[in-house]
Amino acid sequence: MADWVGQSARLMRPLVEAVGLHVMSAERVHGDDTTVPVLDPGRGKTKTGRLWCYARDDRPFGGKAAPAVLYCYSPDRKGEHPRAHLASFHGILQADGYAGYAGLYDHGVTEAACWAHARRNFFDVHAATQSPLALETLQRIAALYEIEAKIRGRPPDARLAARTAQSAPLFTALRQWLEKTQARIPGKSELAKAIRYTLSRWQALTLVLRDGRACIDNNAAERSMRPMVMVRS
Repeated sequence: MADWVGQSARLMRPLVEAVGLHVMSAERVHGDDTTVPVLDPGRGKTKTGRLWCYARDDRPFGGKAAPAVLYCYSPDRKGEHPRAHLASFHGILQADGYAGYAGLYDHGVTEAACWAHARRNFFDVHAATQSPLALETLQRIAALYEIEAKIRGRPPDARLAARTAQSAPLFTALRQWLEKTQARIPGKSELAKAIRYTLSRWQALTLVLRDGRACIDNNAAERSMRPMVMVRS
């Protein structure tokens, strides 16, 4: 059966390469990674490898190209792997704050961060402590998502115009709220950590105000990883 799989993989290689070319020619790509168990011959158990996904989905900004996902495997999570995978890519990379992507942002790739990741930190604080400060932050982020829902599928210039008029004031108010809140809470608290994470990535989190093609989060990549996580479980 292993031979059959190997032969099938060889036959499918041209298709995989075609998908890769299609994905890497996109104006924006979503990136993510997750662990995957890999057989470790001779030890009677498995070891942990890494599966990377790069998703192209132009539909949020009205693009007509077919959505597609490229999956790549690596034995570990070293930054050299995504840098090799994305060597030919020169657009917007929508991803989390993984440091391994950093080298790409000095070589023609534009960083777009993920509000779903930033929001999750505040959600966890509120779930654990019922903090009213965390709740207000969640409500402010929700207002931004409401705007995004209304402009999904519209062309980049229309999305950017709506964000400039409606989202920009909310972003300004949110940053002021975070800075004010940070000054009045213990610096070692989980809420303070959530605020520091958000403020440290503010430039990438607000690319949506400068580029209509950018999305507010990286959920397209996380959805693409869901089948792998379900099988792993």
